[in-house]
Amino acid sequence: MTKKYLGQNFLYDPSILNRIVQAANISSEDTVVEIGPGPGRLTRILAERAKRVIGIEVDRELYEKLKVELGHYKNVELVCGNALEYPYEELSEFKVVANIPYYITTPIIFRLLESRKNLKSMTLTVQKEVAERIVARPGGKDYGVLSIMVQYYAIPSLKFIIPRGAFRPVPKVDSAVVYFEMRESPAVSVKDEKLFFRIVKTAFTQRRKTLANSLKPLYGDIKDKIIAAGIDPMRRPGTLSIEEFARLSDVLYTS
Repeated sequence: MTKKYLGQNFLYDPSILNRIVQAANISSEDTVVEIGPGPGRLTRILAERAKRVIGIEVDRELYEKLKVELGHYKNVELVCGNALEYPYEELSEFKVVANIPYYITTPIIFRLLESRKNLKSMTLTVQKEVAERIVARPGGKDYGVLSIMVQYYAIPSLKFIIPRGAFRPVPKVDSAVVYFEMRESPAVSVKDEKLFFRIVKTAFTQRRKTLANSLKPLYGDIKDKIIAAGIDPMRRPGTLSIEEFARLSDVLYTS
């Protein structure tokens, strides 16, 4: 019995599960963290490919069942707990594979990016609309804060769509598998990361306005600063590239 309050929608189709593992590019030398193993079908496939699998399951009932059913896998370690609180920083190099409940998708992504030091890649099954926002490029309707936050630290690519009918129970929307290759260094160099992200978030709170108007709450003379960064202040926030936001951030930092 799935628990609706935990956002449980499980995949059972072995062909789709194998495609996810294939997209994750798992080798016999890898440590893989699986968030939300559920009934353990993906866990079994991962255990056959990886050196070590750490499954983090918040549902105590499922965790106890998995301990019995996966007990013969010597390379599988099960943890009963909240994936948002797991100490990823303590792991050596690892990859993440997860079918994330929709309601915690963004917090999980940001938690993993936060603990990115030894993180090599993430292969996440997320809501299709979220996947489109993650991989969006400047100028599109899906491009925004999530796009920039992710692409600053990783190179995301949408691998394939999973129709809602593949899950049990059936969710209301389709899903997509996104592969995140972690960057060795951020996509752009900025003088102050906190300021950079503050500018991005402020700009997109009023994305329909011009850049000059959307950033007015930060600086009164913002128009001159935008021009100094070589950007037209009449442009909309959604048209700016990460590089342009970085330039603007550095102008504001030094002014």
